[in-house]
Amino acid sequence: MALHHATFLCYILYMLQNKDIPRTEIFTGTSYGLSQIDKSPSFLCVCLNPVIQKTLVFKEIAPGEVNRTANWRIDAAGKGIIPTRILTQLGEKALHLTQLGGPTREWFLSMCAEDNIAIEWVESGAPIRFCTTLIEEAQGHATELVEESLPVAPCTSDALVDRFTSRVKAATAVLLSGTVATGIAPGTMARFARLASEAGARLYLDIKKQDLLECLKFHPVCVKPNLEELAQTLGIPYAEVRDEVPARALVTETGKRFFGEYGTYLVVTRGARPTLYWNGQTLCEEPVQPVAVKNPIGSGDAFGAGVARTLERGGSIDKAVREGTRLGGLNAAQLKPGTILS
Repeated sequence: MALHHATFLCYILYMLQNKDIPRTEIFTGTSYGLSQIDKSPSFLCVCLNPVIQKTLVFKEIAPGEVNRTANWRIDAAGKGIIPTRILTQLGEKALHLTQLGGPTREWFLSMCAEDNIAIEWVESGAPIRFCTTLIEEAQGHATELVEESLPVAPCTSDALVDRFTSRVKAATAVLLSGTVATGIAPGTMARFARLASEAGARLYLDIKKQDLLECLKFHPVCVKPNLEELAQTLGIPYAEVRDEVPARALVTETGKRFFGEYGTYLVVTRGARPTLYWNGQTLCEEPVQPVAVKNPIGSGDAFGAGVARTLERGGSIDKAVREGTRLGGLNAAQLKPGTILS
């Protein structure tokens, strides 16, 4: 639920006076279960770049003018929060690990509590960044304004690895998602991947560039970049592979290599265009079903949650991609980013 500005300002004044803020909070609550199955998987979802997401809806935006709207909301978001929320809504056990800091930390945690998101965090000293979605209903456009993070404290990376070490023992699956905040030590994602492998947890990656390449040697079950992220990871200009023929060739070549060398499925989303994936034998595609889109933000993360959940419950990669597509569509039909509930 969106908070009024006056309430938020009062809250900030209160928090600035509060010197006894705990460094770890676990929020749990009733999940929205579709079915209960014995020996259910347990997911540890990691993202090191948390977000407070503001969504503003306009009929249309006049550039260079004052644009006002009463239709807006604020949510805890980011590429770790969203799959954790989706998995929780599906009745799964999921815990999110991240870094938090600054005067909006308790506000962020309160929004997680409202959504029954279990979260574990370490103190980073860095304020949580804001990202803003501008939705223009007349044109069907969604414009995303992304803030880069401020630097975290030097001790943050080691503290996160220590906390991950204590939590991965209870996980059957680990999801590593998103970019890392400024100041996170290079190789931190690979440290998580190594620890997950040593603990016997199955690994799922929604990361890119060097972080992705460094984690492949730990044999993730599935890697899920979008097409632009895959091109960035491989050092290929996106313009060279965005069209259908080169896109299919890239996913075929890379998917075959990833599966052959690491036993890893490659699934590549492309927005409204069919998802391409290598099923271990051939290139496959899954069409994206048309939906009445309210907000596309978080649909890729919902997709990834569906893929991981299906594979962890013994489904095939084909079934996993279909389920991911379904959840991505459900998310896009909601104004709130990263939810499948109306």
